[in-house]
Parts: sequence; C-alpha cells; structure tokens
Amino acid sequence: MIRPVLQDDAFLADVAQARQQADGFCLWWLGQSGFLLQWQGRHLLLDPYLSDSLTRKYAHTDKPHIRMTERVVAPERLDFIDVVTSSHNHTDHLDAETLIPLMQVNPGLTLVIPEANRDFVAQRLGCDPAWPLGVDAGRSVTVAGFTFHGVPAAHESLETDEQGRHKFLGYVIQFGRWTLYHSGDTVRYPGMAELLRRWPIDVAILPINGSKPERRVAGNLDGRQAAQLAHDVGARLVIPCHYEMFTFNTASPDEFIAACRELGQPYQVLRAGERFHYPPPWYSLA
Repeated sequence: MIRPVLQDDAFLADVAQARQQADGFCLWWLGQSGFLLQWQGRHLLLDPYLSDSLTRKYAHTDKPHIRMTERVVAPERLDFIDVVTSSHNHTDHLDAETLIPLMQVNPGLTLVIPEANRDFVAQRLGCDPAWPLGVDAGRSVTVAGFTFHGVPAAHESLETDEQGRHKFLGYVIQFGRWTLYHSGDTVRYPGMAELLRRWPIDVAILPINGSKPERRVAGNLDGRQAAQLAHDVGARLVIPCHYEMFTFNTASPDEFIAACRELGQPYQVLRAGERFHYPPPWYSLA
C-alpha cells in the first residue's frame, strides 16, 4: 500500500508550520479528490474522503474497493477547518464517516453543497436540512473569505433535478488575489472551457482516472483530456487527482504528464500528504 509523504502527527505538524507562510496559499492532497487548502490562517477542505467506508461496503461484492493509499489523517483530528465542500453525492465526495467527525470537532463548520442535493445530504449526515450552504451553476456564495462559484460538472452527463438545479458541480473558488478551480468528478462537455475562461484560474484540480465501461462506475477526464482542458481554460497550473485510491478505478499520471509537456501546460503532481505552496519558487506570475 502507498504510504503518504506525511501522515497523522507529521501531517498535522506540517499544516501548523505552514501557517507561517506570509504569501500565497498551501495545498495538501488527501487522496482521491480531497485537498486541504490553507490561506491566511483559514482552512478549506475540498471533497475529503478520510475513511474506509467504501472498502467495507463493497468488501463482499463483485466490485471491491481495495484501498491503494493509506489514510493521511483521521478526520476527527482536523479541528481547525472553516469550510468543507461536497461536489456531489457519491460517497468518496460525501462521506458520512468523514464529515460527521469533522462536524463534531468544528462547531462553526460550513458545508458547501449543490443545492439540488440538500435533502440527500441532510439524510446522509443526519443534519438540519437548513444547515448546508447551497450553490448551483451560475450562483455564488461567500464564507470565511472564500467565494464559491458553481460550475456544472458532467459525471458522465449533466444531470439536474426537477427544478433544473445541477446535481454535480465544480467550484471556482476566489480568495484574496487567487482563483482555484476544483472540478469535482467530470468529463468535458460542450462550452465547458468557454465558461471557465471567465475566471483567471491560478490552479485547476482535475481528475485523471478516465472512463472505462468495465469499471461499472461513472467516469471522468483521463490524463490527456485533463491536460487539454487546463490548457484551454488558461490555467496557470494544473494538479491531477482521483487516482491511487481504489485498485479498480485508477490511472497512472504518466499520460497526464506527457500531455502537459506537449502542450506547455504547467503542472504539479502531488503525492498523498504532500504540501504544495502556490506560487512555487520556480513559477512566474508575470
């Protein structure tokens, strides 16, 4: 099993030490599509999956979710989180065994969700349905200095509820002078790049596990498609995700790296538990 670069006490010590950074922001990959973002002493969790709930759920089925990477940190140890997101209702993006402990140790926590999923979220988490902060495509909310703009995601198609609200979202997040795009689970759809070019994206976080019918799960961008989308939206930097979590649904980042190099698209491949500071010393914002 893959061991995170930093884990448990070492990971938490690194997060604490990073608070001394005076400029930019820090990201840690938590595995799958989960990231911790730290900016000016504030902390945002993006789609965290920090349990073994799916491994247990599918252990005795014909679709076992065998873990590839050890957990970076237990959710109950993250008692400094201001905001957490869920981009859609799949368990690796809305995990009760991750989110309920986070809610318990962070009484002031705000959960940002697609408005279309409010009832499902409340049922899964056992929370007041009015508590999560809902977003939809074309709508924005601001909390703890982070402004979230809802962007449609297609996993593998664009799906809406009876009121036309999107069930799958990506989030363009603006904070200070920075803009980050977390796509959630998505494939590319017509007009996607044009929509995203409305924002000056510093960092795009995109899945690379691809789409294979034999997996019997909804697919995502593959490595080449992720590199191309980042290039087409003008992202200053792209980071891949959604791989090395489950053996049946993963991909090598090699194709992504090769495509980024061909396109001249700046990229950063992280290991689980690794800190990345933006802007990095080697990158010019001029």
